[in-house]
Amino acid sequence: MSGGTAGAAIGGVTTRQAGPGDAVGGVQPRWVVLPETVEEISAALRACAERDLAVVPAGGGTKLHWAPPPERCDVLLDMCCMNEVIEHAAGDLVVRAQAGATMGALAGALAAEGQELALDLPYPEDSTVGGTLATAGPPGPRAFRYGTARDLLIGITVVLADGTIARSGGKVVKNVAGYDLGKLFTGSYGTLGVIAEATFRLHPLPADRRWVIARLPSDGAAQRAAEAVAALAAAQAEPSAIEIDRPEPGGPITLAALTEGAAAAGRAAALRELIGAGEVAGEPPAWWGRISADEVLIELRFPPAATAAVLHAAEAARMALRGSPACGRLLLQSDRPIGEDDLAAVLSALRSGVEAAGGRAHVLALPPGRPYEKIDRWGHVGSLPLMRRVKERFDPGRRMSPGRFVGGV
Repeated sequence: MSGGTAGAAIGGVTTRQAGPGDAVGGVQPRWVVLPETVEEISAALRACAERDLAVVPAGGGTKLHWAPPPERCDVLLDMCCMNEVIEHAAGDLVVRAQAGATMGALAGALAAEGQELALDLPYPEDSTVGGTLATAGPPGPRAFRYGTARDLLIGITVVLADGTIARSGGKVVKNVAGYDLGKLFTGSYGTLGVIAEATFRLHPLPADRRWVIARLPSDGAAQRAAEAVAALAAAQAEPSAIEIDRPEPGGPITLAALTEGAAAAGRAAALRELIGAGEVAGEPPAWWGRISADEVLIELRFPPAATAAVLHAAEAARMALRGSPACGRLLLQSDRPIGEDDLAAVLSALRSGVEAAGGRAHVLALPPGRPYEKIDRWGHVGSLPLMRRVKERFDPGRRMSPGRFVGGV
């Protein structure tokens, strides 16, 4: 590669000059590299290492504005050409896919064999395997029963900042001694290397699904919701998901629970009787598993027993609220920017209430191109010293998505 010449290849890999649509959090890269194999990712990263070029991996682009913008971005590594389902061992309930495969395409391929990857993503047609792992979600409603992407991941292939190819989990060829790469790379926002392939554990598609949907009035809605969620979570009918939606701060809360399997209808009726409200439906509510707005997006994590206290604390944010209280996760969403001073005040009040309940709040998304210098996106993170040591081990030159993670990692 020489200078910024249009069409020059980085590491012998197809390269184009970047345009405004390639910006990451408002930071414009110089080039976009489009690898087609794991080996090409390796070649590109070796070339970037030789020239001290900062690299940000990208999937479908649905969450590139999540997390802080990178300190610098010379190369956007676009995984769009690595979009194949490599292997589907239906008899073993296992699938291996390239990182650029969309979750929608993967779901279609698996459904043809009566199976699924039990993740409910807000943008399945555009979200990719690699992007889903790199951002750790959001986990989706059925994480209550099946777990998160990290839990369903059984093998991963990654390429480190110096071009080293490493694998862990299923069909191991080379490990990085002492590290569980799947757990490390899930939620790392591209700061440790590039996710190239992933292997997941699957589940059979359920024979039937039913939703219990109940609207809880505004008066005492937080306490009512907390009590109903606790009862549903402990029910013998074993719901696969329990979600709430509150589009208006202080307004009514809609509660929805999912049952799956041949006896789904009967179990749903039992759940409805348990909470004494609602109706049984064959389709989810329109908001189920969706993110309606992420101009400003705040995630709350907390002990499920603290649901009522967290719901009360969240009212200070004056934002739409949705999520999985039985899993201790809620999202606050806004379809408009919030001024920096106002957002700082909201976060301070929110963290005071949520942390008192044993939880924490962090900002997933803010409008790109605005500094928000007063905003502490992550809050207190006790494991930050360990995260910094891991970053130093995997990317001592700080070339992989520098500054995108906790504490500027």
